[in-house]
Amino acid sequence: MSYVIGIDVGGTFTDAVAARDDGAMFSTKTPSTPPNYAEGVMQVLQELAAHIGITREGMLAETSHIAHGTTSALNALVIGDVGEVGWLTTIGHRDSIYIMNVAGRYAGNSPEQIQNILTTRKPAPLVPKRRALEIVERIDYKGAVVVPLDEDQARNAITRLLEQDVEAIAVSLLWSFRNPAHELRLRELIHEQAPDMYVTLSSELSPRIREFSRNATTIMSTQVGPTLARYLEPLERDLRDHGLRGPLLIMQGAGGTVAASQAPNAAITTVGSVLSGGVAGAGRLAEQLGHRNVICTDVGGTTFLVGIIVDGKPVEATRAIINQHEIDVPMLKVQIIGSGGGAIAHIDPGGNLRVGPRSAQAVPGPACYDQGGSEPTVTDADLVLGILNPGNFLGGRKKLSLERAREAIKEKIADPLGMTVEDAAAAIFAVQNAQTADLVRKVVIESGEDPRDFVVYAFGGAGPVHCFAYGADLGVQSTVVPLGPSAAAFSAYGLASSNVGTVKELSDPATYPVPAEHVAKIFDTLEDSARTALQDQEVDLIDIVIRREIDIRYSMQLAELPTPVPAGAIIDETLAEAVADFEHRYSRMFGEGTGYADAGFQFITYRVHATGVLSSQVTLPEVARGTGDSVDAAITEHRPVLLDPRRGFENTPIYDYRRLVPGHTLHGPAVVEVPTTTVAVGPTDSAEIDRLGNLVIHHNPEERP
Repeated sequence: MSYVIGIDVGGTFTDAVAARDDGAMFSTKTPSTPPNYAEGVMQVLQELAAHIGITREGMLAETSHIAHGTTSALNALVIGDVGEVGWLTTIGHRDSIYIMNVAGRYAGNSPEQIQNILTTRKPAPLVPKRRALEIVERIDYKGAVVVPLDEDQARNAITRLLEQDVEAIAVSLLWSFRNPAHELRLRELIHEQAPDMYVTLSSELSPRIREFSRNATTIMSTQVGPTLARYLEPLERDLRDHGLRGPLLIMQGAGGTVAASQAPNAAITTVGSVLSGGVAGAGRLAEQLGHRNVICTDVGGTTFLVGIIVDGKPVEATRAIINQHEIDVPMLKVQIIGSGGGAIAHIDPGGNLRVGPRSAQAVPGPACYDQGGSEPTVTDADLVLGILNPGNFLGGRKKLSLERAREAIKEKIADPLGMTVEDAAAAIFAVQNAQTADLVRKVVIESGEDPRDFVVYAFGGAGPVHCFAYGADLGVQSTVVPLGPSAAAFSAYGLASSNVGTVKELSDPATYPVPAEHVAKIFDTLEDSARTALQDQEVDLIDIVIRREIDIRYSMQLAELPTPVPAGAIIDETLAEAVADFEHRYSRMFGEGTGYADAGFQFITYRVHATGVLSSQVTLPEVARGTGDSVDAAITEHRPVLLDPRRGFENTPIYDYRRLVPGHTLHGPAVVEVPTTTVAVGPTDSAEIDRLGNLVIHHNPEERP
C-alpha cells in the first residue's frame, strides 16, 4: 500500500490525513505543541498510524510524499521572533521602509482605526537603521546602468553588517527587476566574506515595481528564511530517521507545494500555507459535488478563516499585509480574525462583551480543558450550552470540565454583567456567530459577489459547531460540513490533495497597446523559469499546467486587477481579449460605470502560475450506503441544548455520526457528534448525509421567528 499524508499545524491542534492508493482515507487530530511544533507533527503521525492499524515507521516507509502546512514563518513575523537581519539598498533610498509610502498608517487596520488618526501608529521598523546600509550604484527604469556598483564601498558595508553578527542579508536595489546585475554581484561579494550567509535578492524573490513593498517583501522573507530552515531541516531529518522515503513538501500561500529543501529560499511564500490548505481542499470537494461558488470557512482553535471560490476557481490576491506592511506575495485570498474555539471572551473598558482576538491556544487552553486556563472561551460557552459533550470531546480522548467552564464564565462575564451563567454563555455564542458572519459577508461583498449565490463549506474543529448560525445569517441555501474520513482535518486533506506549484512574475509597465511579440517574450521567459523551478523540486510529475495573467489598470489609476491571458499564441487579438476581460472584472468589482476606458490602459506586471501535477491525486471516497436502519437508530441520547437564545434550551436529539449513512435526513434542533468535531443543526434547519459522508445543512429562513 502507498500513502499520501497531509499535515496541518494550527495554533491549537495539529491535524493529519492519510490517503491510501486503494481509496481508503484516515484522519486524526492531536493538540499542537508550541513552541516545538515538530514534536506535535511526530505525535499526530503516531496517532494516524495507530488509527490505520500499522506502525508509524511502516506507514512512513510506504508514504509517497507528505504535504505540510506550517505556521512557522507567519508566527515568527507576527510575534517578531525573527533573527538579526541586514539590508542593502541603493544610496538615497534607505528611508523607504521607514516612510512606508504612508501605508503604515492604514494597511491592515480596521475602518475605526483608520478614522482615529490620532491613535494610529506605524509598526516598528523592519530593520534598525544601523543595519540598513546604502550602496553606491544606480540602474534606471529602463535597466541601464547609470552609476556603476562601487565594489570597495559595498565590501565595507558588508563588513559593517557582519561585524553586527547578522544571520542573513536582504538585498533590494532600485529598479533591480529591470536589471539584476548589481544584486547578483552583491551576493557574490557577501559570499566572499561569509560563504554560508543566507542572502535574499529582490530581483529573484519579488521582481515587481513599487519600491516599498518590494523592499518589505525581501526583508521579511530574509527574516524568516533561517527560522523556517531551523524548523524544517530537523523535522525532515526526524521523518527520515523514522522511515520516510518520499519527499516532504511545504504548502505555499498561493496554493501548491514546494520541496522542504527549497522552501526557506523563498520563505515568505509559505506565509498563509495553512490558510490555503482548506481552500485547496474545498476546491477539490466542489469539483466532486458540482458547486461553482463556495464560501470556505475554517474555524480552528485560534482563528476563523474565510476564502472563496468563484466560478470554480479560488479567488487570489497579488498582495498581502503582515503587521501593517504590504508584501508582494501572490496567494489565495484568505482573511482571518482571532475568533476560533479558543477565542477568549472578555468585557472591554466600556462594559461591552467582546470575543477574541486573544486565544487560549493549546496551552493552557480553554478553562474546560482543566489545564490551568481560567479565561472563558467560545468552547467553554459551547459546553455550557449543551452543544459539546464533556465526556465525548474528540471522540472521548479528551474530557472537558463543565465546572471549570461555568466558573470562568461566571467570574469574568456573568457576574460583571449581572447575568446568569447560561445567559452569559448564550451571549458569547451570539457574539461569536455574529462576528464570523460579518467577516464572511465582508469578504464576499468586497469581491463583488452576493453571499446568497454561494454554498458555505464549514470545517475545522469549531466550524461545524457554529456554521448553522453564520450560514443562515448570510442567507445561503445550504452549508456543507465535510465529514466522511476527512472530518475536522479537512485542511490537512486539502494539503494532501495539492499538487506542486510555483509563481513567476515580472513588472514591465507599459501603455496599451503593447506589442504582442514583446508580451510573448516575457511570458516565454517566465514559463521557462517556472518549468525549471518545478523540475528542481525533485518529485515525479505527470504534467505541467501553465496559467498566465497580467495586472492591468486604467491609466493614472491605482487599482490593478490580475487578468487572465488566454492560452495559445499571443497575438494582438489575445491582448485585446484580455483588456476586455479586465473591463468586465473591474465593473464587477467596483460597480457598473466606474471604469474609464477613455483614459487608456496600462500593463504593469506579468505573472505565470505553474502547477506540477503529481501522480498521486487524492479525492474523497464515496461512503457505503446503509442497511436500512432508520435515522432514529443513530440517536444516542437527548439533552438540553441552546442553539437559539430566543428559544432557550430545548430537549435535543444527539446523533452518533458513525451510525449515519448516505440518504439519512434529520431535522433541527439536533447535534451530531463526530469523533473529531461536533455539528449543530439549527432549530428550523434540516440536514442530510450525502454520498461522500458530508452533512449538508439546508437552511429554512421562512421558518425562523
